[in-house]
Amino acid sequence: MDIRSKKFSHSMITKLMVFIIMIACFTGVIQAIVDLDDMADGDVGMVFEDNYFLSKSFMRESDNLMSDLTRLLKYKNEENILKGETISKEELRNEVQDLYFNFQVDSKSYNPNLSEAENYEKFKVENADKIAQVRDRLIKKDVREFHLLEQNIQEVKDPVYYASDGVNVYSNSMMKEKEPFKTYPSYMVFEGYNQEVYPKEIEANKYLDWVTMQMDEMGSDNNKVYVAFSKDFLHSKINAWKENKGNATKDFYRLLGFLAGFILTFFYLILVNGRKSFKDKEAHLHALDKLYSDLNLLLCAGLIALWVAIVDFVGLPTIIKWVTPITILFSVVFFVLILSLVRHVKNGTLVRHSLIYQIIKGIVLFIRNVYDSGNVGVKTVLIVIGYPLLIAITFFMFPITIGVAAWFALKKVKAFKAIKDGVERIKNGEIHHSIDIDGKGEFASLAANINSITDGLKNAVDNELKSERLKTELITNVSHDIRTPLTSIITYVDLLKKEKDPSKMEEYIAVLDQKSKRLKTLTDDLFDAAKASSGNIPVQIEKIDIVSLITQGLGEVSEKIEEQDLEFRLNNPNDKCYVAADGKLVWRSIENVLSNIFKYALRGSRVYINIEDLGTEILVTFKNISAYELNISADELMERFKRGDESRSSQGSGLGLSIAKSLIDIQQGKFLIQIDGDLFKTMIYLPKHSNE
Repeated sequence: MDIRSKKFSHSMITKLMVFIIMIACFTGVIQAIVDLDDMADGDVGMVFEDNYFLSKSFMRESDNLMSDLTRLLKYKNEENILKGETISKEELRNEVQDLYFNFQVDSKSYNPNLSEAENYEKFKVENADKIAQVRDRLIKKDVREFHLLEQNIQEVKDPVYYASDGVNVYSNSMMKEKEPFKTYPSYMVFEGYNQEVYPKEIEANKYLDWVTMQMDEMGSDNNKVYVAFSKDFLHSKINAWKENKGNATKDFYRLLGFLAGFILTFFYLILVNGRKSFKDKEAHLHALDKLYSDLNLLLCAGLIALWVAIVDFVGLPTIIKWVTPITILFSVVFFVLILSLVRHVKNGTLVRHSLIYQIIKGIVLFIRNVYDSGNVGVKTVLIVIGYPLLIAITFFMFPITIGVAAWFALKKVKAFKAIKDGVERIKNGEIHHSIDIDGKGEFASLAANINSITDGLKNAVDNELKSERLKTELITNVSHDIRTPLTSIITYVDLLKKEKDPSKMEEYIAVLDQKSKRLKTLTDDLFDAAKASSGNIPVQIEKIDIVSLITQGLGEVSEKIEEQDLEFRLNNPNDKCYVAADGKLVWRSIENVLSNIFKYALRGSRVYINIEDLGTEILVTFKNISAYELNISADELMERFKRGDESRSSQGSGLGLSIAKSLIDIQQGKFLIQIDGDLFKTMIYLPKHSNE
């Protein structure tokens, strides 16, 4: 059941159903907002208000009437209007400035040798007719507005009003004093900068400033405006306000319901978007996700702007009917793009998948590739071309650009000087000196190459010293090993010349035979070592059963095993293990290893031979306990003429392991030894034979 629920929660059908519900909820939110704004007539706050006198609607009624009355008092003097004294000085000044600008640009009368004031006076004289036309047009505009306001105010029957500036009067009743106005259920009395309102709740109305600012702008103690609201007027307005408030409240709760549904479905889609289960850590991208992130954002912004433009163009009365289909069409595309961005966020590719990032990355990679692999000439051309472009782009911060360029040049000069000084020291014999250059670039690459040359020179010197040491030890060891049997041969030959006793002569001949064979063994081993290391031994690769080879070989040396009182333990896989090698050379290597064991293994101990299949290789491991203390490293023991007993009292030549390693190497194998206390381990890796 749990698995089924997981599959259902992340299935494509479930996501599609939730997406449709989300679009429906989002469209419902937009429709509810439009209905609420239409019902409340812009006064959405009425949902939270309980008193009509605290509402925006009441203050809008008062402000409209107050605005018309105060403006009429300004325009009342026809003589002032015809003289243009009431026109906006700012508006007239702006239009005259536009004319003067055209005079400066296009007129041949403009004289740059004159002062600006002189040119302006010349402009007023030459364009007196145009200025007069502008003035007349603005006067006519004010006259039209005055007559329109006067017509509108005369049609007002309720509320009752009286407005006067001490000379001119506007009123729709016979009342001229404020006391009769104060007998009404609600009134507003303004005398100069003094005000009195009823009921007192109006003083708490946050929109009261709309009305008081009208009187403050008139700025005279003679100005009087009395406004009174009758009982019938208030009753009709309050009932209409309460009805609108009820409908707006329903729209508001509808808005909250759709908003909650939209939030839940949207966050659910964010949670499961790009996932196949709740435990799925990988974000699965779709074909739409190939669209660059920044282009996606531009499309989203464009959809929002286009939707707002359509709604604004159509207008509120008509858009109420069309907002749902328009919103559905736009929101489907919009949220598909948004969910694509969400998948990129989960995948960590929101920034890296943007077009701007790809362009910058391409430029950076191009420059990096040029500076990593390009020649110095190309880099110089890029700097010569690129730096002026950088200066042109960053002209507003020119000092900073110059400072960065100076710092960069100083850094490169220091790097060049460090390389120069380092080469000088290396030339004088300090081959262990290393040139330290931070960062990347030509100088860092040059310094690294010089350091590599220094390292190679140092290694060559070390190898030469080691080679000289090995040559010395080789000569010493060879001289010691050959001189011993040779001295015995010379001595016994002299004794044989003087000896007459036949029994003694036979004894001397036996010693001579033993020493000559020892000398022959040494020379043969030395010849085999030289031949093996040179790689001149012919190799015939074939399929060999390594287990059978070792088993047969142990049978051939059984007498030596018994003689040394050693116990061999062979561990091998049940399956056959075939190697691709030369049988004779493999056995020669194993024979040398066994010979080494016979010479240096502790008598009466066990010898373990393990055969392992490593897949592409077969590993043969020999482990024995040394009879001598192994106070020598594995690397030294692999050198020619090195023996486990430093006293060199044994019969070995010190070439067995070296020869075995060379023979295994020429068969593409590996020969390694390890020393752990008195435990001596030999490991032979051979290529596994492929049945193919």
